[in-house]
Amino acid sequence: MTKKISSVQNQLIKNLYQLKEKSKHRKNFKKFLIEGQREIELATKGGYELETLLFSRDLLSKSQIDTPETTCKEIIEISKDVYQKLAYRDTTEGVLAVAKTKSHKLDDLRVTSKNPLILVAEAPEKPGNIGALLRTADAASVDAVIIANPKTDLYNPNIIRSSVGCVFTNQIATGSTEDIIDYLKAQNINIYCASLDGSVNYHTQDYSQSTAIIVGTEASGLSIDWLKNSSQNIIIPMEGEIDSMNVSVAAGILIFEVKRQRQFN
Repeated sequence: MTKKISSVQNQLIKNLYQLKEKSKHRKNFKKFLIEGQREIELATKGGYELETLLFSRDLLSKSQIDTPETTCKEIIEISKDVYQKLAYRDTTEGVLAVAKTKSHKLDDLRVTSKNPLILVAEAPEKPGNIGALLRTADAASVDAVIIANPKTDLYNPNIIRSSVGCVFTNQIATGSTEDIIDYLKAQNINIYCASLDGSVNYHTQDYSQSTAIIVGTEASGLSIDWLKNSSQNIIIPMEGEIDSMNVSVAAGILIFEVKRQRQFN
């Protein structure tokens, strides 16, 4: 029998609200909220364990939920008021899930490609940019995304929303700049830093071997440690008045140049 909750004052609902709102709560309990059928489906495909599925009958009938019930320990019907308290998006789909977080240590990466392509983003702050980077990484089917010195946790609801669930489809690791540089060097992966300093046009390089594309923030760029350890600094020629572009756009240009070259090699 499906459990029903109609009050926003219910203790479980209060706890789930904290999962939505607070990074500390997500980290302490190693759980997070997923909103939307597509995102829940991608999380399931990505091997995430779903603990609870919540749906609002006012927005979605139980029979319309695509996720098999056997993947969740509990199914709860919630009122529209409860759903709106827990939902992050303005547009409602009527279904939420509580999932367990995964470990994202460098040691957990399993890169099996002979010549891997890895995207590294140093200290990205805006969840929207992180989400866009993950969408780009998914579109290019990169082997891994590594976030150096992360400023926000991966299960921030805005990252999940802006990545359209691609936070679940990519292999992701986090770590310090120093540890990531050590990892890349140990794996004999060439380091290409997007930087204005000592750079050459990005399309002049040969990316057929193991490649890591490193991008920083628009405001501060990459730290000196990356520039000291770069195999080659690369630049996207700019023809307008500004000397930088959105980090996800720049990453997309660089990553798909790597893909283009490898397609014809």
